[in-house]
Amino acid sequence: MTSADGIDPAVPPSGSGCVECDAAGGWWFHLRRCAQCGHIGCCDDSPAKHASAHYRDTGHPVIRSFEPGEAWFWDFDTNELYESGPDLAPPVSHPADQPVPGPAGRVPANWAETLR
Repeated sequence: MTSADGIDPAVPPSGSGCVECDAAGGWWFHLRRCAQCGHIGCCDDSPAKHASAHYRDTGHPVIRSFEPGEAWFWDFDTNELYESGPDLAPPVSHPADQPVPGPAGRVPANWAETLR
């Protein structure tokens, strides 16, 4: 996978949380990083599904997990999982002390029920 495949290893992440959820005061389950532009969005198990919405809006096909200890990539165009790929600009995950789901203080008490 290279920049021709939708990956730009030099671009840093947009922040430590989902851009749209942070703007709206929302919350997320897990985070995903666009490997092309660095946009951080929430996963499809999150209520708002901003990572896949970013793909639909921009055509940027590849995401990487933004969870500590995870290095897998997903290609929306081919529906393929890659266990590894090129190193991306740091940081490679949200801060380890950021809770999952997150962020702290915005996750509803019944969060698990809302993900069903």
